[in-house]
Amino acid sequence: MNYYAVLLRIEALGDEKLRVSLELVPRNADELSAELRLVKNRFPSINTINLPDLARFELRSWEAAGLSKASYGASIPHIRAMDFKADEPFALIDVLDRHAITEVLVVTGDAPGDGRLPAGGATCTGLIAKLKREHPQLKVYAAIDPYRDSMRGEYEYVRRKIDAGADGFFTQPFFDSRLMELYADMLEGTDIFWGVAPVVTDKSRGYWEKRNRVVFPNHFEPTLAWNLDFSRQAIEFARQRKGHIYFMPIKVDLTAYLEGVFNEVTV
Repeated sequence: MNYYAVLLRIEALGDEKLRVSLELVPRNADELSAELRLVKNRFPSINTINLPDLARFELRSWEAAGLSKASYGASIPHIRAMDFKADEPFALIDVLDRHAITEVLVVTGDAPGDGRLPAGGATCTGLIAKLKREHPQLKVYAAIDPYRDSMRGEYEYVRRKIDAGADGFFTQPFFDSRLMELYADMLEGTDIFWGVAPVVTDKSRGYWEKRNRVVFPNHFEPTLAWNLDFSRQAIEFARQRKGHIYFMPIKVDLTAYLEGVFNEVTV
């Protein structure tokens, strides 16, 4: 048995304290249902599904979470704060209650193509505070983006989210274990899902650098092999830090990537 097989024993992945989440983009109900069946049947170590909310698709995140709940009790929709009025009742609470959805991830949301934000839309911290005040039964996650600002700036933003009532965080994907260590030390004791996303082409790397301001480490390679190796390291990092892990497989074959991540687990 090699090094990673030892690190990724099924007992470790099955530890009830380690949650392994997969982010699935809900383009439509049929495609999402097929992906959920695939993941449920092939990759039992995944025990949580998180679902972004992209307005350009017909299926919204909370509807997708309703579908996902049939396979995964832990289904976490992303909620775009800008889509909700700060001074009005939270319109989705009946939907969440009907599907027994108890966890949400609040994000600011991307501005429309014209760059104009919806009038009266809530801020991220404002919606977090509103949800925790009016619906305390919800577990509310927020986002950490290590590349959006300076480390000090991001830390201060994270603290404002904690002060607003955030119960935990999902990070934007990391590509450097050294940066993960810095954030883990800075936010010790915080409930964190550490994000990992495979980047397997030069074009994809350019997108992450331009759009998300990612600084890749010198040893990074846009290959499946490099990304699989880093993904396994990230699982062990999350386990040792008593956190959680989530995968964001964009523009990569879902089955090939997940098989590569989990294929050395001893069943």
